[in-house]
Amino acid sequence: MQFMLLFSRQGKLRLQKWYIPLSDTQKKKISREVIQMVLARKPKMCSFLEWRDLKIVYKRYASLYFCCAVEDQENELITLEIIHRYVELLDKYFGSVCELDIIFNFEKAYYILDEFILGGEAQETSKKNVLKAIEQADMLQEEAEAPRSVLEEIGLT
Repeated sequence: MQFMLLFSRQGKLRLQKWYIPLSDTQKKKISREVIQMVLARKPKMCSFLEWRDLKIVYKRYASLYFCCAVEDQENELITLEIIHRYVELLDKYFGSVCELDIIFNFEKAYYILDEFILGGEAQETSKKNVLKAIEQADMLQEEAEAPRSVLEEIGLT
């Protein structure tokens, strides 16, 4: 996978993950171009399209488009499955994910994506394992943020 974009029906970019090195200018240009292409397509059209030397695979869930660019020889159906798996992980974590969850908890959305995909390849296919890792990270964060007394900090309790 070269990159993943999440954007709204209005074309607002909500999340972007790049697995190839590009300048910010190139990323903006590519994002704008891909978003315009996907939004111009009719709902009954195929979710795959050829663009430059890549395949764009996208799926719309409610008001969000999940879009991936993969190499020409990659399997589009596996890419659709990866998109669907990511949406399922978001649904499990947020409880029926919506665009606002992504906007206000973007760091969690990125973290879930990073637990699932590493370097453009699916690293963990088990939803249970990904969710367990996220729960453990949440518990560590809660422990770190929990207020402690002065005596606890210096080790006297």
